[in-house]
Amino acid sequence: MRRDTIRMAKKMESDSSASAATAAPRRPRRPADAAAKIVEMAGQMVKYARKGVDPYLDIPVRALSNVSFDEKKRIIEMGDATQKRSLFNLGQAKKFMQSMLIASFCNELAGAGKTASIRQVYYRAKHTIAGTNEKTFNDQSESDPIIEDLEVALDALREELHIYASNRGSMVGPLVFVDSGDTIDAARLGSGGYSIPSIVEPDVIQFKKCGAKFVLHVEKDTVWRRFVEDKFWVKYKCILMHGQGQPPRGVRRLLHRLHNELHLPVYTLLDNDPWGYYIYSVIKQGSINLAYESRRMAVPDAKFLGVSSFGLKDDVKITLDKTDISRAKQIMKYPWFKDKRPWQREVQKMLSNGFKMEVEALINKHLTYLTEEYLPMKLKDRKQWLD
Repeated sequence: MRRDTIRMAKKMESDSSASAATAAPRRPRRPADAAAKIVEMAGQMVKYARKGVDPYLDIPVRALSNVSFDEKKRIIEMGDATQKRSLFNLGQAKKFMQSMLIASFCNELAGAGKTASIRQVYYRAKHTIAGTNEKTFNDQSESDPIIEDLEVALDALREELHIYASNRGSMVGPLVFVDSGDTIDAARLGSGGYSIPSIVEPDVIQFKKCGAKFVLHVEKDTVWRRFVEDKFWVKYKCILMHGQGQPPRGVRRLLHRLHNELHLPVYTLLDNDPWGYYIYSVIKQGSINLAYESRRMAVPDAKFLGVSSFGLKDDVKITLDKTDISRAKQIMKYPWFKDKRPWQREVQKMLSNGFKMEVEALINKHLTYLTEEYLPMKLKDRKQWLD
């Protein structure tokens, strides 16, 4: 295993120039920084080996203990704590080898100008270690965290390493952009809209023309379809998005870009439950698990338009269970919520109501109540917004 690992590092170092020169990619490349960092890392491993030093990687710790809330930036950030992952440590050797395997494949992708899914990365890196019956990876639950470790160690988005996840989320609205060389008008894509990919970096997606006044992000595609069918985005000149519940990284990154590059306000319409509050928190401040990417994904100026706990009728209520209550109390203690009186009142009101409510429940009044009355009222009355 050790000889193969060092051989792999040497191959990454020596192949980088040749692959860059011979590749003829069909699509735009990711930023060169990530590929250069991989080669630099491989070169360092080779230097360690030649000096007779145990090769090692410094991996930033991805845990709550190494995460803090920056009040000035208003985002969750990762701290400076790291853990050493070395080749000659029996308990760390396999993870070290796995890290080098996946880094090698990312370097290969960069050289060819190709991308691969996280599932494909797992299969590409999986094989039997020569002279043993042991597999490099037993299942994908081993390879996914290694990808995240490399992201943090290299300070690069997964997408910059040429790795993507499946599409989740859709978008429609007055926005013209280029996706991998193809010009797309998001206002002319029918009822299905534009399927938001995992990779939405500037070298893949370039904004050309925008007629929107704001972005409205709703929690689920069922709510999104209600707004699309009622042509809400046409009347209010907005970009309408959803992330199928907890928004994936591609959706969050696109929200960040729309806000920061096109200066569009981001408004959210989410379920009145602890999970809806959490989704808003992730969009606004970033997530604990991906704290190292908050600066490229979080939208600190995002606003919560609803559904609020105040003024709800219990005709279509869903009773809070023990998990809901525990989660709500946990959210109230988040540093970015605990000192905000409006949010404390909001969550406390839900707890005192004893029930939660989905956005779809507002249709109980009448089919178009959500798009023709509720949200227009919310847009007009900024005092009802939560920050």
